[in-house]
Amino acid sequence: MKVTAGRQGKTNRSDCYFELTSARSGGIKLKVQSKVESMYGESVRNLILEMCEFFEIKNLKIYLEDYGALPFTLAARFELAVKRLYSEIQKEYLPPFNPNSKYKTSKERFRRSRLYLPGNQPKLFINAGLHKPDGIILDLEDSVSPQEKDAAQLLVRNALRAVDFYGAERMVRINQLPKGLEDLKYVVPHNVHVILIPKCETADDVVAVRDEVNKIKKANKIRSKIYFMPIIESAKGVINAYEIASAADEVCAVAIGLEDYTADIGAQRTNEGKESFYARSALVNAAKAAGVQAIDTVFSDVNDMEALRQSVLEAKALGFDGKGCIHPRQIKVVHEAFAPTEEEIEKAKKIVAAFEEAKAKGLGVVSLGSKMIDPPVVKRALKTLEYLKQM
Repeated sequence: MKVTAGRQGKTNRSDCYFELTSARSGGIKLKVQSKVESMYGESVRNLILEMCEFFEIKNLKIYLEDYGALPFTLAARFELAVKRLYSEIQKEYLPPFNPNSKYKTSKERFRRSRLYLPGNQPKLFINAGLHKPDGIILDLEDSVSPQEKDAAQLLVRNALRAVDFYGAERMVRINQLPKGLEDLKYVVPHNVHVILIPKCETADDVVAVRDEVNKIKKANKIRSKIYFMPIIESAKGVINAYEIASAADEVCAVAIGLEDYTADIGAQRTNEGKESFYARSALVNAAKAAGVQAIDTVFSDVNDMEALRQSVLEAKALGFDGKGCIHPRQIKVVHEAFAPTEEEIEKAKKIVAAFEEAKAKGLGVVSLGSKMIDPPVVKRALKTLEYLKQM
């Protein structure tokens, strides 16, 4: 019996392709064609032989085409091929944690940009953090074909452990429930910060994820906080937006996905966004009422930077805190457009100064000139100045 795993072709840099053929005798026969043979050929062979020993495989024919794959990719691709060949094998071969990946997050963290990366394309993982997105989403859902779902699970698991994302929040979009609950065992124990719940329509979806996450955390003795970002993508989800946003303490933000939403209501999606104005406004209102962030949809035209800028400015005006990105070149534009203007900065400084003066005098009321300043206004001003530190 023969199985395959991985990607072939010269364009598949930083990836690899395996063919495994079962054998009853003859030991391990390993043939490798590698573009990095002179430098890493011995290390590649040692890794594969070590994994054969780990999985207790005595006889196997292995053919590998290596296009410069890093160890976490080689290990994930080989483990997948092994498990496709031997369905009874349940053990996981886990790469060590990269010390540069062991950082925490917080519920209030800035989430201006989140960069989507297909979970079965490891070549995109390696340098993604260099583009400085606030968050990186390793996607197990729409960007991964059905026949590659099992590959993406192992690649994402290994990437969470091994890849340095340079301080970006580490996010994973699981599959639509109930399948997404199966994804969690590949995610929760391996250093994830935020789990995105796609096509979320009710609070029950969030509760189901929370319960499964807590079960896995307990089994693996994980104490770090893992947050949730439900994605609302249907008319029903919009109607239930507040219940979704307030379904669990772990919800840090609620996002909207307009491709599925506009299809659900039978409208064409446009850059102007008139067809989604109600849904976006309703989501912002629900998120703010629940005390969490509101995250806008992705902008699909990666070549039109000015249209992207206008879309972000509109999102900011509506009350959104962030926007999705599908290409690294969008990140800078998103950050610049969400940044406070000079007028906003000066106004925030005056409000905070008045607040500090009132506090120093023991006054319970804050005023700027003849105008009273409410606590939410002070909070917004403080957030504006905090934003400057992130720029």
